[in-house]
Amino acid sequence: MRVLVVEDEEMLAAAIAEGLRDEGIAVDVVHDGEAALENLAVHAYDVMVLDRDLPLVHGDEVCRRTVASGADVRVLMVTVSTTVAERVAGLGLGADDYLTKPFAFAELVARIRALGRRSRPAAPPVLERAGIRLDPHLRQITRDGRYISLSRKEFAVLEELMRADGAPVSAEALLERAWDENVDPFTTVVRVTMRSLRRKLGDGPVIETLTGVGYRIR
Repeated sequence: MRVLVVEDEEMLAAAIAEGLRDEGIAVDVVHDGEAALENLAVHAYDVMVLDRDLPLVHGDEVCRRTVASGADVRVLMVTVSTTVAERVAGLGLGADDYLTKPFAFAELVARIRALGRRSRPAAPPVLERAGIRLDPHLRQITRDGRYISLSRKEFAVLEELMRADGAPVSAEALLERAWDENVDPFTTVVRVTMRSLRRKLGDGPVIETLTGVGYRIR
């Protein structure tokens, strides 16, 4: 999953990003509405965490333009306002959910994951294929009942493959969804991560390489 955090309070934005990355989520951060629109034009995000009171372009306008563009991104609007009228107004702009500051980080993660599920075709909460059982919420993976410990990126890559349900996923798509905008598009990080992931999953290879196409779970 890839998330865009749009928050002008830089310390808060950094704290949110660090926490989400600890959850295995790829995160890009911008601090004004203009930068948010620029990023949305370039990258495909599952969820945008959008502060309402932004410089340059107000959060309301960012939401309005995003919805009008037909982008698949789900919008979680965040604000200090607690009035029902303000929340209704935000949802009326096309936001998918609303969260009031201050908020519990666990609730933010839960809402992001819920919106992330809505940004894709419906999938079960626990993913299972080829003896692998992956629980995105508990961040637990087993293979044939054996617990497997993965790094954050290994987990993110495996989750993308599991969600594809046997369909191939290109290296480019994995870079787009599991890493942030700072990754070098010519890097070998996908290949290196895949090699480590295969080793940790153990004997009986389940990740197949399709030359010139990508990777898939058999």
